[in-house]
Order: sequence, then C-alpha cells, then structure tokens
Amino acid sequence: MPSEQQSAGRRRRLTPPIADVRRAVRPVLAAVEGRAAPKARTETLDATARPLVLVALSGGADSLALAAATAFEAPRAGLRAGAVVVDHGLQDASADVAAAASDIARALGLDPVLVRRVEVTGEGGPEASARAARYAALDAAADETDAALVLLGHTLDDQAETVLLGLARGSGTASLAGMPARAGRYARPLLGIRRATTRQACLDAGLTPWDDPHNSDPAYARVRVRERLLPELEAELGPGVAEALARTAEQLREDDDAFSSQIDEVVEEICEPAEAGIAVSVGALSANPAALRQRIIRHVVAGEFGVSLTRSQTLEVARLVTDWRGQGPIDLPGGVRARREGGRIIVQNSGPRAGSRNAEAPAPLPEGESPS
Repeated sequence: MPSEQQSAGRRRRLTPPIADVRRAVRPVLAAVEGRAAPKARTETLDATARPLVLVALSGGADSLALAAATAFEAPRAGLRAGAVVVDHGLQDASADVAAAASDIARALGLDPVLVRRVEVTGEGGPEASARAARYAALDAAADETDAALVLLGHTLDDQAETVLLGLARGSGTASLAGMPARAGRYARPLLGIRRATTRQACLDAGLTPWDDPHNSDPAYARVRVRERLLPELEAELGPGVAEALARTAEQLREDDDAFSSQIDEVVEEICEPAEAGIAVSVGALSANPAALRQRIIRHVVAGEFGVSLTRSQTLEVARLVTDWRGQGPIDLPGGVRARREGGRIIVQNSGPRAGSRNAEAPAPLPEGESPS
C-alpha cells in the first residue's frame, strides 16, 4: 500500500516541476474527443459515461509523474483516468514492482488499474521483444476498457537519445524525427519535459519512483547514450544539446509528415496492382528528384509489404530506374523482390532465386524505451 509519505505528499504545495508536468498533460487531455461538457464535469452521476484515458505506468519517475498529473487533470477535463501496469517478468521481483505501482495508481485515484503479465520471448532482441509484448498488452487493455487514449511517459531526454541512436544507425529522417507526440491511440505528453523534472515532480509530491536496473545497464546502447554520450556532448558543446536534438526531431517530423501526405497522393497516380505485389512507373520515378523518388520507393515497400528499407537497399532499387543496365532482380527483407520490367518497377512477394542480389537487412529502429 502507498506510504503515509505518499498520501501526505499529494497534499503538498504546487511546485514548478509538478506544474510543468500538469501543463504538459492538459492540452493532450483537452483534445480527447467526446469529453464531457464543462457543466457535466461536476456531475458525478455521469462519471462512468466520460471517456477514459489510460496511463502506461511502470512505476518509474517519468510514468509516475505522468500518472499523478493525469489523475489531477483528467476530472477537470471531463475525463476518467486509469492505468495499465505491464509486468515483463524480466526480474525476480517484477511482480512486486508491478503490485507497488498499481497500489500507487489507486491511491492517486486512477480507476481502473490493470496489471498485465507478459511473456518476453527475446525474438528480435530483448528490447524489441519487450516492446512488442508491452504494446500488445496496452492495446488489449485499451480495447478491453474502450479507452480513448493511452498516455506514454517518454520525455525530452528519451527523444534526444532516440535521435542520436537513429543518427548512429543511419536510419534516415523517419528515425531522426524521433517519437511522435501522437500516433493513433497513443500520446506522449512529456516530450517537452526533461527527465530531471519528472523525478523532481515525484519527490515534490511525496511519491517514490522505482529505478529500473535495466536503465543503468551499459549492455544497452540507449543506456550508453544516456550515461556517457549525452553528458559528454553537454560537457564539450555546452548545455542545451538534448533540447536541440528534440527540436531537430520536431522539425524533421513536420517535414516527414508533409512529404508523406504528398507521397500518398503521388503513389495513387503512379502505381498499379501487379501479381503478388505492385508496379511503379519508371517514368514517374525518373521525373522526380532523388529525395522524393527514394521516399516513394520506401513508402511503396512499407505500405504494401510492411518492410522498412535501409538507405542502401533503397538506392539499390532506385538504380533500377536511374542506372538501368539490364541487372537482375534485387532481394529485399521479408521475402520481397524488386525487378524492372519494361517501363515498370515490379515489387512483389517472392522466394529467393539463384542469381538475385541480397540487400543487407535493416537495422532495428530505436523506439525510445528500455526492455522493461
């Protein structure tokens, strides 16, 4: 159960860190469709009919500060607020950690509070496997409760780390654009808030966050970026590096969104169905500048087959347009093959054949989360 310190902490004065986190949450909640009208917000009899938002709560400082702010702001926005605690089972005491987090959530007034134990298979690596299991559990909880929104506790520091990891891996603008503030049913209200602020907000509220040991394990690239690289950059280049990286991500995401909307329109005009795949006009691809041509190729392959291409893979396909010398088909990840046939580039599902060239598999894109 929550300690007396935690119960008393919620009656403490409003401090700047608590206020900063609440201000970050407020506009996200205000944008939820179907909120109760201002007059109805005080009518408790209608409370169960209000839309529900869920906080993905690990017990760490970021998600705990988010949960406390959401518990405060949601009723004022005409919403109900609950929490989902995902137990990855990666540590001996993980069930105890999940139980403690759920107890704090209930003490904050969140309802419902769901605890979900998941199995992390390790497929695709520990971080990717844990992430897939976590999002599956969050999706299921949102479906079960008919939640309008699921709030995630990623901060500005997480965003900066994601940009640096994407830069190191050469993952392109989609990765350098970082994590979106809103994607479907998921929202990240704290992308403009520093990690130090969320921790101080918890301390000011009398809440004791859980420190995940995975978040200090140098075996993970993200931890090395967090503990070594970013502090070194700050020391050598001066303060504000993390904020600059987050601003860069925001600008690139705006550009990427604009390109994506244009490409959606272009693709409809230059593509047509092909056997087990799709055909793209060589003439149309050739007429576009390289940046747009390569985005179209990536967009077509991702949209049709769910495969993310690296830059080198994209350029291999683009050479079927710009440097055509009769070369054979190119094998891509996921059993996808690209080949030129007259005035079309055919992209289709196909098994490996002798004589085709294999482009290297893409590096996994960072998602901004530790494995637990």
